[in-house]
Amino acid sequence: MQLMSVLNLDLTKEIQRLKKEKNAIVLAHNYQISPVQDVADFVGDSLKLSRLAGETDASYIIFCGVHFMAETASIISPDKKVLIPDLEAGCSLASSINPNELLKWKNENPDAVVVSYVNTSAEVKALSDYCCTSSNAVKVVQSIPESNTILFLPDMFLGAYVAEVTKRKNIKIWPGECHVHAGITDKDINRMLNKYVNAEFMVHPECSCTSSTLYHISNGDINGESKILSTEGMMNEARVSKNNQFLVATEVGILSRMRQENPSKEFIPVKEDAICKYMKKITIEKVYNSLVNDVYEVKVPEDIARKAIIPIERMLAIS
Repeated sequence: MQLMSVLNLDLTKEIQRLKKEKNAIVLAHNYQISPVQDVADFVGDSLKLSRLAGETDASYIIFCGVHFMAETASIISPDKKVLIPDLEAGCSLASSINPNELLKWKNENPDAVVVSYVNTSAEVKALSDYCCTSSNAVKVVQSIPESNTILFLPDMFLGAYVAEVTKRKNIKIWPGECHVHAGITDKDINRMLNKYVNAEFMVHPECSCTSSTLYHISNGDINGESKILSTEGMMNEARVSKNNQFLVATEVGILSRMRQENPSKEFIPVKEDAICKYMKKITIEKVYNSLVNDVYEVKVPEDIARKAIIPIERMLAIS
């Protein structure tokens, strides 16, 4: 354990040195492991990190997240070199639809407007009219004339939630899901709410891992009051709330930051094994390797990026 601590300390110092030397920043998603979050310049959700990627003056962006996030950073900041420390850091939800499947679906519905969740590949975004996050999906759909049929993809739970809230009958939903949120059920939540009766329940709306939870809330399948908050909203709520105990329904990586910023409060995961195996592929050793060897670059082809930026910019404007 001591040897590992020394190794991590040395790597941390080297990463900080290399960032200055190469004019690089490290962006880490909330679901990254703690050592990776600790060396990051910014920690947040994919939308926040994408915005930061567009605002930075850094020459290199080391994106500690999953592949579609690095793609989005590349699309927004084509003049930057975007690196992801592990090419296998994919996304099961993004993989649930490919460009050929979307083209076929569009051909079957030629007059429909395509709304793609941000958890999609660059090629799918390039075929879309709008992108969205869980927090602004309702706003995006409401901005589209009610007469237009909407093809919503790829998260079936988020799509069902949006359809329930907007009461629109002309939303067609792709049957995709992510391996994490599929494992968080209303039964899990109700069991924990019954066990921790004084805990404040928070669910994060900007990650696919909780979209099924949002759907169950809208259907009344979950007992008690629920607070649907963005990442920063979650963190702010944890700081200002008079409660000292919280039930958190999302990927467990965010608990590290919550506990670090609020040491006197208790944060309990609704499901301890709500772990994104792809997010956990990135380690501090891989971050160091990425900086030293300029690996692995994520560069979206110009023709795809030119089309994909349109729905992304529409998403940013609405959010």
